[in-house]
Amino acid sequence: MDAAFTAEQDEIRRTLRELLAKHCGPHDVKNAVRTPLGHDGALWDRLATELGLPGLALPEEYGGAGCTTTELALACEETGRALLPSPLLATAALAAPLITALGTDAQRNALLPLIARGERTATLAVPGAGLALALGLTGANTDGAWAGGGRAGGVQAKGAPDGTWRLYGEADQVLDGHSASLLLVAAHTGGFARSRTLLFLVPGDADGLRRTRRTTLDETRPQARIQLRDVQGELLGADDTADISGALGAAGRGAAVCLAAEAVGAAAEALDRTVAYVKEREQFGRAIGSFQAVKHRLADLYVQVQAARSAAYYAAWDPGAGALALAQGLDALRATAAEAVQLHGGIGFTWEHEAHLYFKRAAADELLFGPVHRLRGRAAEQAGLFDPAAAEVTA
Repeated sequence: MDAAFTAEQDEIRRTLRELLAKHCGPHDVKNAVRTPLGHDGALWDRLATELGLPGLALPEEYGGAGCTTTELALACEETGRALLPSPLLATAALAAPLITALGTDAQRNALLPLIARGERTATLAVPGAGLALALGLTGANTDGAWAGGGRAGGVQAKGAPDGTWRLYGEADQVLDGHSASLLLVAAHTGGFARSRTLLFLVPGDADGLRRTRRTTLDETRPQARIQLRDVQGELLGADDTADISGALGAAGRGAAVCLAAEAVGAAAEALDRTVAYVKEREQFGRAIGSFQAVKHRLADLYVQVQAARSAAYYAAWDPGAGALALAQGLDALRATAAEAVQLHGGIGFTWEHEAHLYFKRAAADELLFGPVHRLRGRAAEQAGLFDPAAAEVTA
């Protein structure tokens, strides 16, 4: 394993950091999340056209840059540093990999070039609050329990004689669901006895589709409630025999890497801002950063952030470690954000200061993709740590 980044990877990081430093400061973030889109549309267009961000990890044959999860993770580290509100995660880390893995040639040729150019955003709609489980991050996703198990609730799909599908039901926590121009909806077919979960393509302007933006803890991660009332959907893929759980698990591993990198970027920025503040804030005639107790707290945070960064970079090389890296990153961000609020003193608790944005990102991401102990538990389960036979062999 070569841990050094290439010149191209360093250039991606540098260019994106410079652009976000100019156009995505704390006040820009607060203004962007209050728009109907929930993000700065002009900035998203620049990120797509000038940097090709949504197509970074897409194959060149579909208009992408042909890069890997590593490059996308490095970009996410910078977007996390700025707390950029954008459809990048939902589009490039969730929807695009599923279309690439499951879509027919016609579907890939029709959708992926538009996604790569930023002309179409997409997201994954999963019933209930089971996104982390659907992606295989906090448990096995093979039994379909995360989608309702074919019982009441969730989303149901019924095939029509003409070969079309009609969708009924709702999903409550859909990332960028209010603004995405394409929805990948997970729905049950076959009733309860022969229940099977499939993915369907639903345009954002489909008849019978109702989308309501929800109030969320973290405004930089917009979510929506999706209600489907006899909505026509197109089956993703050629038939209903595709390995949906496997594709969702693969997408989940990649998304976990990107989320871990985002958390590391946010934690590093929160720490940098706190260090800069304690160097300037004086108490008892000296900078509070000169007190030994403050130095020790910041040193502990630095070690934790660097450990999380190492875990995220390793997961970029081996996405199988994505869930564990995500747990490490969320822990680091939560600890750093909490200390940032404390060490900023009275101003750190105010609505006007940006410290609360980092704290909310940590809490909201853990609610949506965690909790941390389940991420670690799933990683331990996959590593065979809970298998008695494996334990005997190890002993």
